[in-house]
Amino acid sequence: MSTVGSLYQEVILDHTRKPRNFRILSEANHKAEGYNPLCGDKVTVYIKLDGDRISDISFQGSGCAISTASASILTETLKGKTEAEAEALFERFHDLVTKGEASLGASPGRPELGKLAVFSGVSEFPARVKCATLSWHTLKAALSESGGIAAVSTE
Repeated sequence: MSTVGSLYQEVILDHTRKPRNFRILSEANHKAEGYNPLCGDKVTVYIKLDGDRISDISFQGSGCAISTASASILTETLKGKTEAEAEALFERFHDLVTKGEASLGASPGRPELGKLAVFSGVSEFPARVKCATLSWHTLKAALSESGGIAAVSTE
């Protein structure tokens, strides 16, 4: 395994073992639940929006290493971002996990992925794309809700 591959694996395992923002966010004003029936991953995303800015975000659930790490890094990355910035990152991340490293090139107006780049290898395993994107689809559902509960299934 390459040095970069080892680093990526290390980051994913770290976020799996010690997920960041893994808690119920009692002051959340948006929430959604997601489920991946292919592997049984479940996630609930909690968001506290102040205007259009994500002032706090957390998640709870159970799932594989890729699903858990993706949710953990999502919460770290999106805290403090606007809804528009979150949407742009969703699109960029989705391109990464479906098209691979070819989508990593710098493009004007496209957000930097930061730690999310560790998921570039997921594109080589199509069955794992749903694991990596579950929390992102759940985030989108939560943002589209007005304080209710949205449900997402990645069937």
